[in-house]
Parts: sequence; structure tokens; C-alpha cells
Amino acid sequence: MKKTFIAFSFLLLSATVFNLSAQTKKQAGKTPADVVNVFVGSSGDHGQMSPAASAPFSMLSIGPQTYPNLHMGYEYKAKVFLGFTHNRFEGVGCQGSGGNILIKPFLGDDVKACVLNKATESAGPGYYNVSFDNGIGVKIAVDKNSGIEDYTFPQEKKGFYIDLSHTLANRFVAEEHTLGKDEIVGWIDSRTTCNVGTYRVYYCIKFSRPVTFVPGGEHQLTALIAGKLQQVQVNVAVSSVDVPHAKASVTNQSPEQLKALSRTAWNSVLSRIKVTGNPEREKLFYSMLYRTVQSPYIVSEPDGTYRATDGTLQKTTDSVYNGWAIWDNYRTQLPLLSILYPDRYKAISTSIANLYRFGKKDYATKHEPSNTVRTEHAIVVLLDAYRKGYPVDFAAIADSLKADVDKLDFSHPDKALESSYDTWAFSQILSIMGKTELSDRYKQKALGYRDYWIRDFKDLTKNDVDRVSARGLYQGTIWQYRWFVPFDIKGLTELTGGENEYIGQLDRFFDNDYYNHANEPDIQVPYMYNASSQPWKSQAMVHKYAADTVVQYYFNDNSRGIDPFIDVIYQNKPDTYVRTMDDDAGAMSAWFVFAATGISPACVGWPVYYLNVPLFKQVTFTWPGGKTFNISVPNYVEGRKYIQSVILNDKKLNRNWLTHQEIMQGGTLIIIAADKPNKQFGVTDQWISDIEMK
Repeated sequence: MKKTFIAFSFLLLSATVFNLSAQTKKQAGKTPADVVNVFVGSSGDHGQMSPAASAPFSMLSIGPQTYPNLHMGYEYKAKVFLGFTHNRFEGVGCQGSGGNILIKPFLGDDVKACVLNKATESAGPGYYNVSFDNGIGVKIAVDKNSGIEDYTFPQEKKGFYIDLSHTLANRFVAEEHTLGKDEIVGWIDSRTTCNVGTYRVYYCIKFSRPVTFVPGGEHQLTALIAGKLQQVQVNVAVSSVDVPHAKASVTNQSPEQLKALSRTAWNSVLSRIKVTGNPEREKLFYSMLYRTVQSPYIVSEPDGTYRATDGTLQKTTDSVYNGWAIWDNYRTQLPLLSILYPDRYKAISTSIANLYRFGKKDYATKHEPSNTVRTEHAIVVLLDAYRKGYPVDFAAIADSLKADVDKLDFSHPDKALESSYDTWAFSQILSIMGKTELSDRYKQKALGYRDYWIRDFKDLTKNDVDRVSARGLYQGTIWQYRWFVPFDIKGLTELTGGENEYIGQLDRFFDNDYYNHANEPDIQVPYMYNASSQPWKSQAMVHKYAADTVVQYYFNDNSRGIDPFIDVIYQNKPDTYVRTMDDDAGAMSAWFVFAATGISPACVGWPVYYLNVPLFKQVTFTWPGGKTFNISVPNYVEGRKYIQSVILNDKKLNRNWLTHQEIMQGGTLIIIAADKPNKQFGVTDQWISDIEMK
């Protein structure tokens, strides 16, 4: 019977592959970079993203500054153009981060704002093109930390207005610059996201024509271009180390060559996952994957030089990453990077560990090598990396880890749960190091979450349980935060009153639309039925919030409200997402990528992933060297969301989870989908987090 079932599954798979051949031919010549929509999330308070030209994991990001602007300095519907800026942190709050080096082309003596010709605006991974109402046109391309702005002017007096003090949200601190015959070099200090800490960017701006520099206001000047030549090229390069390294990065490529290099780099990054299915959803998928890999940034130079967060120059034989947003993206974006880019993630996890060597703070230090958001939950990320096989030298940073945990904040109900997660992770690290007594002490401290939970989260009859920011919570409700005990779902189930009550309260949570996908306090909750006897409900919930019409009441600026969002959350358009929903450095786009591929982290800190029916007929992970992991749904039908059965490497699998090792060693996973739940699948061999697990 088992052999017959497997044979039938492979027949279905073969038929599916055959039927896809015509569609594949239609898509011939299209690469992942070709279908990315960089305008996704760039309008209104819907993602806080921009169409800026950027390269994978690069500090340089050249994009238009508009009025009015959003957190990234750009609003898709705006036409008033203020200039181009050269760095940003995509998808974060606090009015964004970056916005350094504003350059604005002008004609005659008019340096005022001009109007974008939206009909000419086009952009993709690594490039941005547009023209203006005054006849100026520009084509921008970026590769690594070097960019070209190729301007075409009418035949009249022309030049560039340059503001070296410009930042998003007025975070300028200081700058120094030197003028040459045809270049400007210098450095700029700015405060990071939310005005905490300072980063420095070194730069070189080189003009292809002789220029005359005219001082303007403080930290501002104009560069007048001599002659009647219509084309002027501005080369910009940045470095976190010093000016000589920035100058060395100035490219000698043509704009088209640079664009081609960037396209190749992006395709290399995006092609780690190949999806086959609905062509429109493929476009959305790669747009979300593109957003997922905007950060962290490589801050080391090719010669291995980098500047640490204590301001000192260091040398390394590997890439060094910075530009951290270790908050809610630690749940999705960083785990996704750990699967897709093992060749990079070793250096990423080492860079996170080095934060402790050089004076880590929760937000940012006084000497950040690039604009940064925050670094909470780095301990959880390091534990997760270690258990996935990435080397982490815990002994070298143990004292700093302990100091970080000892100052955790338990003053508010949400902070108590968040801090307990970090404390649990530290207890696990101590156990790995063989420090059993100290590990038990911190495990007991982590267990203290139960007292906080009983006090603040158990009673759901109080009138403030669905009110945003009640009892000092950060952008969430009691209903949303109460589920955040990822490291001890077994204990949480007991606290709710047992499994039946646990399931009943989850049902009530979703049935009444208390769930909030506009922010991250509860983005793991759709997966939490997997830790119960009704895992099929998670299969339905993941599909619902990834691809179906939903009702969302809660936004960051109100509570239940009377004006809900009723639509599909993830759409391939500028005003995608729910209002006030930041992408948060790839956190929300990575949530979609995981849901679309059929695997998602069960608990960051453990190398385990829950399963759901993918949003595509075929998903293939490919790594350097040619190893692949194929996930197929041979009987895929749009909207068919339940798992009937699973076959892993020719063997029937009776569990609803995989390990990181099973994915990374390659192979084939076949998921047979169903219109109705199979209530026997995934209930006999479950993975449920328990604080006692080691």
C-alpha cells in the first residue's frame, strides 16, 4: 500500500511538471530580478520602502527624495522632487534612517524643487531612471558601494545643488569635506534610527566634467558645470572605513555595465529560491524576497579592513556585516538568511557575536559603521545560529552576554515576556558551554515568565485586553502579546488551562479578529495550532494571512476601531500591506516568503520548521555547489490549503515539521494537498517547545 501511494504521488508530480512546461516557456528569458517590483510598499504608511537603486547587502542606496516624503524619503504618489540621497534603511519606523548626501540637478539659476515626470519613472534591482518637467533626465545604477548617476541636460546653464547635512528626520551631527578639481570627498556623522547612536559614512563624489564649486548655506554648495555638453556623469562611492577606500571604490564602468553587474548580483541572490506557479504571485514572491535581503550591510572593504562599533580599525579575512535591525526580523528575516545564504550567514552570525566584543548596546553605539536600528534578541539569534551549525565562540563573549541579560527590562508585561525569551536563550547557551549550575539559575529566571503571564495575561475578562498599548504595552494588546512564549509552548498550554482551553482561546483570538498582522507582536500565532491536536488550523491560518482576504482592526495608532482593513495583505502594489505596517527590515516580507515556500520557524533558537501547503506548485532551494531541496505540491489547486500527506526523500512523513539539517542536506519534499483537513496528519509526532528541552 505504501509503495502504491508513493508511485501515485510521483505520477501526479510528473503530470504537474509536464503541464507547467508551456508556462515555463512563456516565462523564458525572465529572471528573478526582471520581475521584482521595487515600488512595493512605497506609498502611504504601507511598508516604508523605496525604489532606490541598491546592490545586495550594500550600504549605498540611491533614491529620490520627494515632498511629501515617507520614512524612506519617497512617496510613490508625490511628484515634487527635492534631490537624490545615497543611503537608507528600508522598512523601519522612527521616520526612517539615512538620507545622506542630497544631490539635486538644476538648470539656470533655479535650484528650487522640480517635478518628477512619473510616466518616465522606472526602476528595478540596482537601477532607477526618471526625467523631470525641466527636461533633465537621469539613469542611476549601483553595484556594491559604487554608483553612477548619468544626467542628461538641455543645452543651457546647469549644475548640482549638494546638501551634505541632509538626513531623514533631521539627524545630522557633523561633516567635513574637501573640494578638488572635479570631486568632493569627506565624511558625515548622523544619528541612527530613533536618534540613538551615531554612524559615519565616508564618501567620494566625482564629476565627469570640470566643475566650479560655489559655497551656499552651511554644509551646502553648488557645483556648476562648464560648457554646453548635455551629458554629465556623477560617480558616488561610500565606505565605512575612510576616504581613501571610498575613492578606491569609484567605478570605471559605464552606467550600463554597472547596471548589468548589479542585475547579475541580484539574480545570484534571488535565484536561491525558484518558485513555479501563478505568474503574478511569482512577481510578488520575488518582490518580497528582494525586500528581505536589503540588510544587513557589508561594512568591510575588499582588503579586510573594517571599523568596529568601538570606532577602532580592524582586519579580517571574511566579510563583516552591520546595519542591524535585530528586533522582529530576528523571527523571520534572519532565519531565512540562515537557510538561503549559508555562505554569508557564517560571517553574519560572527558579526553579531562581535557586537559583544566591541560594546554592544540595545540600539546603537557612538561609532556605528553604518546606519543601524537596534540589536535586541541578538542572544536568541546566536543560539539559533549555533544550533544550525554555524560556529559561535560563546566563551569569548560569555561575560558580555551575561551583562546583557542581567540588564534586561521586565518592567512592563510585554517586556517581561520578551526578556524571558532572551534569558531562556542565555540559559541554553550556558548549558552548551557546560555551565550547568549557572544555566539552571537563568532557566529559573526565565520560568518567571509564568508569574507575569498569570498576573497580566491570563484574565481575558478585563475591559482593556483588546486595547493597543494598555498597561504600557508597546504597539500591541494583551490578546496579542499573551502568546509570546515561543520557548515554552508546553508551559503556556498548561497556563491557559490545558490543551482544550489553549485551542479554544486561539479560536476566539482568530474568530474575533484580534490578530494583528500590521505589527509583529503576534506574527507567530498562526503557527501555534501546530503545537496542539488540531494542526490543520495552522495550515488554514497561514494560507489566510498570506493569500486570502482578511479583516484587520488593529493599527499602531488605535485600538479596535470602526474602520477595519478588509483585503489581501500581500499585494504587488505600492500601497500593499495594512496601514501602519512597516516591513521592519524584511521581517514581514520574510514572513510571506516562508509561508509561500511551505516552511516557517517553529521557535527561533531551535532548528525546527513547521510545514504548510506552499503557495506554488514547485519550490526549489539551490545552494552553491548545486545542492537542492525541492518542495512540490503535485495536486496543487489555488486555495487548497490543507496537508493530506507528506513524503520526504521517498519516505512517508507523519509529522508536520522538518529540521534545519533535513532541509540543508538537500532532497525532495512532496506535499499532497487537500480541500478538507486531514485530522490525523501531524498529531502523533509533534514538535512542541518546552523550557526543559536541551
